[in-house]
Amino acid sequence: MKRLAFWGSLALLVILGLVLAFWPRPVVVDMTEIQRGELIVTIEDEGRTRVHDIYTLSAPVAGHMRRIDLHVGDPVVARETIVANIEPIDPAFLDPRSEAQARADVNAAESAETLARAAVEQAEAELDFAAREHNRAVQLAEQGTISERALDEAERTFRTQRAALATRVAALDVRTYELERARAALVTPADQTRPQDCACVAIRAPVNGSVLRVLQQSEMVLTPGTPLVEIGDPRDLEIVVDLLSSDAVNAEAGQRVIIERWGGELTLEGRVRLVEPYGFTKVSALGIEEQRVNAIIDITSAAESWSRLAHGYQVDVRIVLFEQAATLKVPLLALFRDGDDWAVFVDSDGRAQRRQVTLGRRDRLEAEVLSGLEAGDRVVLHPSDRVRHGVRISAR
Repeated sequence: MKRLAFWGSLALLVILGLVLAFWPRPVVVDMTEIQRGELIVTIEDEGRTRVHDIYTLSAPVAGHMRRIDLHVGDPVVARETIVANIEPIDPAFLDPRSEAQARADVNAAESAETLARAAVEQAEAELDFAAREHNRAVQLAEQGTISERALDEAERTFRTQRAALATRVAALDVRTYELERARAALVTPADQTRPQDCACVAIRAPVNGSVLRVLQQSEMVLTPGTPLVEIGDPRDLEIVVDLLSSDAVNAEAGQRVIIERWGGELTLEGRVRLVEPYGFTKVSALGIEEQRVNAIIDITSAAESWSRLAHGYQVDVRIVLFEQAATLKVPLLALFRDGDDWAVFVDSDGRAQRRQVTLGRRDRLEAEVLSGLEAGDRVVLHPSDRVRHGVRISAR
């Protein structure tokens, strides 16, 4: 009897252990309670700040620019601050052949001037003789010795010689200027002494603001149109963000913008001013061509709260498409596909109950529930393949 009781008790313990081992246990899951709260649907992307109006000052003429004394950040006053001075270019160096030609031109001009001086002296002599002849003719005419025709002839000769002298003098001036021009062709940079003050072309700031970039700092020879300095008002900032064209169709002027991760502790507010009507192609970091559209955003927060922002800074923006204060919402981690519909597992007295839901708008973490759930329902988060309809579950 004792032996039978021992083996019977042992068999009973084995059977009880097997029953306990294979008895179904609840699946441990993470759960959350469905509640009403604020839902904000946004378009998110990176943007950069820029000065609204940037003025690029360029060289209006060719010349030699003196070194620009302004530096990035220096304030400028409209029509007062001189940004750059441009003076005439130094003469070019002469190669041996050009120098020989220039010296020959000087010699020819000197000879022409000598010839013109001789012509002037000849004209002066002829005019002097004509003047004396005219005086004698006047005296003889008063005495009645010569005819009036002879007097007129003497006067005409005098006036002709006077005009001839004026012509010779003008010709001498022309030859003198030609000689100066020929000598100027021999001037080289070594002969030039750059004055401290000269009649330079002064480029002045067109608006009040600050220097954003100095594109050409040192002295150099410029061609017309060479960009020199960029000027703008750093307090007049805007944000430009290049959105995917599929997101840009949902953005429009007037939408609220949340500006985050700009470097400050506070979240800034903004407003969409413009969605540009022209898209462009941009290659992403993965090498994929994307169609992008620029959206321009004005910062509406008080200027004191973002005074450290400047041109070209990176920010993260969220363009608000929809926001509602008391919305029934479900985490996206609780959703899964049930055919063509969305579904969740709801905790029903310790068992998982599959329930289809109808969703509305959604953001990156939550979705609006239109039907299928009520406030206070507990749903399973990221359900695994062990969670099925009717399975016992317990909260982790």
